[in-house]
Amino acid sequence: MPGARILLVEDDEVLRDVVQRNLRARGHEVRLAMDAQTALVQLRGAVFDLIVLDINLPDQTGWEVLRIALKEGWLHLQEIDGDTQKLPVVVLSAVRVSPHRLEEFHTLAYLPKPFPLEALLRLAAEAAQRRNAGGLNGNRALAGLPDPAFHEEDLYA
Repeated sequence: MPGARILLVEDDEVLRDVVQRNLRARGHEVRLAMDAQTALVQLRGAVFDLIVLDINLPDQTGWEVLRIALKEGWLHLQEIDGDTQKLPVVVLSAVRVSPHRLEEFHTLAYLPKPFPLEALLRLAAEAAQRRNAGGLNGNRALAGLPDPAFHEEDLYA
Protein backbone atom coordinates (compact mmCIF):
# COMPACT_ATOMS: atom_id res chain seq x y z
CA MET A 1 0.00 0.00 0.00
CA PRO A 2 1.50 3.38 -1.00
CA GLY A 3 2.13 5.77 1.86
CA ALA A 4 0.64 9.20 2.41
CA ARG A 5 2.03 12.43 0.96
CA ILE A 6 2.80 14.46 4.06
CA LEU A 7 3.87 18.06 4.57
CA LEU A 8 5.83 18.29 7.83
CA VAL A 9 6.11 21.87 9.10
CA GLU A 10 8.43 21.96 12.11
CA ASP A 11 11.20 24.41 13.00
CA ASP A 12 12.94 22.19 15.57
CA GLU A 13 15.62 20.41 13.56
CA VAL A 14 15.97 17.39 15.86
CA LEU A 15 12.22 16.73 16.08
CA ARG A 16 11.78 17.32 12.35
CA ASP A 17 14.52 14.78 11.57
CA VAL A 18 13.12 12.12 13.93
CA VAL A 19 9.58 12.49 12.59
CA GLN A 20 10.73 12.57 8.96
CA ARG A 21 12.88 9.44 9.31
CA ASN A 22 10.08 7.51 11.03
CA LEU A 23 7.46 8.52 8.46
CA ARG A 24 9.73 7.68 5.54
CA ALA A 25 10.67 4.34 7.11
CA ARG A 26 6.96 3.48 6.94
CA GLY A 27 6.71 4.34 3.25
CA HIS A 28 5.33 7.87 3.45
CA GLU A 29 6.51 10.64 1.14
CA VAL A 30 7.54 13.60 3.31
CA ARG A 31 8.19 17.18 2.27
CA LEU A 32 9.68 19.55 4.81
CA ALA A 33 9.11 23.15 5.79
CA MET A 34 10.94 24.94 8.57
CA ASP A 35 8.79 28.07 8.55
CA ALA A 36 5.42 29.41 7.46
CA GLN A 37 6.55 30.82 4.13
CA THR A 38 8.15 27.54 3.07
CA ALA A 39 5.02 25.69 4.14
CA LEU A 40 2.84 27.91 1.95
CA VAL A 41 5.19 27.44 -1.02
CA GLN A 42 4.96 23.67 -0.54
CA LEU A 43 1.14 23.79 -0.29
CA ARG A 44 0.94 25.80 -3.49
CA GLY A 45 3.21 23.42 -5.39
CA ALA A 46 2.18 19.90 -4.41
CA VAL A 47 -0.76 17.73 -3.37
CA PHE A 48 -0.76 16.33 0.17
CA ASP A 49 -2.79 13.79 2.10
CA LEU A 50 -1.84 15.18 5.51
CA ILE A 51 -0.23 18.28 7.02
CA VAL A 52 1.69 18.00 10.29
CA LEU A 53 1.94 21.59 11.49
CA ASP A 54 3.83 23.13 14.37
CA ILE A 55 2.04 26.21 15.72
CA ASN A 56 5.11 28.14 16.94
CA LEU A 57 7.08 28.92 13.79
CA PRO A 58 9.84 31.54 13.47
CA ASP A 59 8.13 33.81 10.91
CA GLN A 60 4.38 33.37 11.51
CA THR A 61 2.18 31.09 13.56
CA GLY A 62 0.79 27.85 12.25
CA TRP A 63 -2.64 29.46 12.66
CA GLU A 64 -1.62 32.08 10.08
CA VAL A 65 -0.52 29.31 7.73
CA LEU A 66 -3.94 27.72 8.08
CA ARG A 67 -5.77 31.05 7.56
CA ILE A 68 -3.82 31.78 4.38
CA ALA A 69 -4.13 28.22 3.10
CA LEU A 70 -7.88 28.28 3.75
CA LYS A 71 -8.27 31.65 2.02
CA GLU A 72 -6.28 30.45 -0.99
CA GLY A 73 -8.16 27.15 -1.12
CA TRP A 74 -5.22 24.87 -0.29
CA LEU A 75 -6.99 23.19 2.61
CA HIS A 76 -9.55 21.61 0.33
CA LEU A 77 -8.94 18.77 -2.04
CA GLN A 78 -10.71 18.57 -5.35
CA GLU A 79 -14.28 17.36 -5.40
CA ILE A 80 -14.74 13.65 -4.77
CA ASP A 81 -18.18 12.31 -5.65
CA GLY A 82 -19.57 15.85 -5.56
CA ASP A 83 -18.18 16.65 -2.09
CA THR A 84 -15.31 19.02 -1.38
CA GLN A 85 -13.07 17.27 1.11
CA LYS A 86 -10.80 18.97 3.64
CA LEU A 87 -7.10 18.29 3.78
CA PRO A 88 -6.39 16.83 7.25
CA VAL A 89 -4.17 18.83 9.58
CA VAL A 90 -2.42 17.52 12.69
CA VAL A 91 -1.42 20.38 14.99
CA LEU A 92 1.76 20.11 17.07
CA SER A 93 2.45 22.55 19.88
CA ALA A 94 4.64 22.89 22.95
CA VAL A 95 2.04 25.24 24.47
CA ARG A 96 -1.56 24.40 25.26
CA VAL A 97 -3.88 25.01 22.30
CA SER A 98 -7.38 26.27 22.91
CA PRO A 99 -10.25 24.07 21.73
CA HIS A 100 -11.66 27.16 19.99
CA ARG A 101 -8.63 27.29 17.69
CA LEU A 102 -8.90 23.59 16.88
CA GLU A 103 -12.60 23.98 16.08
CA GLU A 104 -11.95 27.08 13.97
CA PHE A 105 -9.86 25.05 11.53
CA HIS A 106 -11.51 21.63 12.05
CA THR A 107 -8.15 19.99 12.65
CA LEU A 108 -7.87 16.22 12.53
CA ALA A 109 -5.85 16.01 15.74
CA TYR A 110 -3.83 17.96 18.27
CA LEU A 111 -0.60 16.45 19.61
CA PRO A 112 0.91 18.36 22.53
CA LYS A 113 4.71 18.22 22.65
CA PRO A 114 6.24 15.95 23.69
CA PHE A 115 3.90 13.51 21.99
CA PRO A 116 4.11 9.77 21.48
CA LEU A 117 5.50 9.18 18.01
CA GLU A 118 3.18 6.19 17.59
CA ALA A 119 0.17 8.54 17.68
CA LEU A 120 1.51 10.53 14.73
CA LEU A 121 2.47 7.37 12.85
CA ARG A 122 -1.07 6.05 13.32
CA LEU A 123 -2.54 9.28 11.90
CA ALA A 124 -0.18 9.06 8.92
CA ALA A 125 -1.22 5.44 8.29
CA GLU A 126 -4.87 6.52 8.35
CA ALA A 127 -4.09 9.25 5.78
CA ALA A 128 -2.50 6.61 3.54
CA GLN A 129 -5.58 4.40 3.93
CA ARG A 130 -7.86 7.30 2.93
CA ARG A 131 -5.67 8.02 -0.08
CA ASN A 132 -5.68 4.39 -1.18
CA ALA A 133 -9.42 4.07 -0.62
CA GLY A 134 -9.95 6.80 -3.21
CA GLY A 135 -10.59 9.83 -1.06
CA LEU A 136 -11.64 11.23 2.25
CA ASN A 137 -15.34 10.39 2.15
CA GLY A 138 -16.84 9.06 5.33
CA ASN A 139 -14.24 10.52 7.66
CA ARG A 140 -16.15 12.29 10.41
CA ALA A 141 -13.22 14.41 11.58
CA LEU A 142 -12.61 15.71 8.08
CA ALA A 143 -16.26 16.59 7.73
CA GLY A 144 -15.95 18.78 10.82
CA LEU A 145 -17.68 16.26 13.08
CA PRO A 146 -16.11 14.76 16.18
CA ASP A 147 -14.58 11.36 15.65
CA PRO A 148 -15.81 9.14 18.47
CA ALA A 149 -12.88 6.77 17.91
CA PHE A 150 -10.23 9.46 18.56
CA HIS A 151 -9.66 10.88 22.02
CA GLU A 152 -6.65 12.80 23.28
CA GLU A 153 -6.14 10.28 26.09
CA ASP A 154 -5.69 7.56 23.42
CA LEU A 155 -2.41 9.23 22.48
CA TYR A 156 -0.83 8.05 25.71
CA ALA A 157 -2.25 4.53 25.82
